[in-house]
Amino acid sequence: MTPNKAFEALRAKVPLVHCITNYVAMNIAANVTLAAGASPAMIHAPEEVEDFAPIAGALTINIGTLSNPWVESMKVAAGAAQAASVPWVLDPVAHFATPYRANVALGLLALKPNVVRGNASEIIALGGGAGSGKGADSGDSVKGAQSSAVDLAARQGCIVAVSGPVDFITDGTRSASITGGSEIMPKVTALGCSLTALVGAYTAVAPSLEATVAAFVHFAAAGERAAIHANGPGSFSVAFLDALSELQPGDLAEARVAWH
Repeated sequence: MTPNKAFEALRAKVPLVHCITNYVAMNIAANVTLAAGASPAMIHAPEEVEDFAPIAGALTINIGTLSNPWVESMKVAAGAAQAASVPWVLDPVAHFATPYRANVALGLLALKPNVVRGNASEIIALGGGAGSGKGADSGDSVKGAQSSAVDLAARQGCIVAVSGPVDFITDGTRSASITGGSEIMPKVTALGCSLTALVGAYTAVAPSLEATVAAFVHFAAAGERAAIHANGPGSFSVAFLDALSELQPGDLAEARVAWH
């Protein structure tokens, strides 16, 4: 399925996306999901996630701001989604920063996400390598993370997506590079976290590899359009939401995707 066709399916089906994300990202993740054409649900209470996850089109889990109750919710929701064959996406934010965070990420990885999305340092470290990230910021290049991404995808049987100036997405056999976006994007807090939510939206309507590629292409195209009108990170954030909404399936040019 091409990005254009996946975008058509997203707009036609308006999938419900269950987003368990961090406090910093909640607002922008919900707005990005909604602007793109899906329906976000920011539900994280352990008392209800088991009942809610199976009725969603997809689940996304971002470990940015952790606490024991949130970790319980994440594990219960992931288990419920898996049992109901609902696709789910893991964003292992800065999982290498502390032993607690690392253990949480590995525990969630064991619950078999359909997609893992992170920056280069996160993917290198999750694959067992020594990345040079600092907190949630990557200190490694996407190119330097490609072999780790391919190995992790093959070992886990999932899609691994590495965000950066040129994104890299792989299922362990097939891989794609995505160009586009804007250099302003890393300066907007939690915009990367919102991409995880958008990947979840697309996995609700398309196979995981094609869905992830389509989400990244949609994100990159919106970033390019927003940069034309933005004077800085503040105005970019507003323009980016507008661009996500204004884009049409025909705007997701295949030239953004290089398969290899």
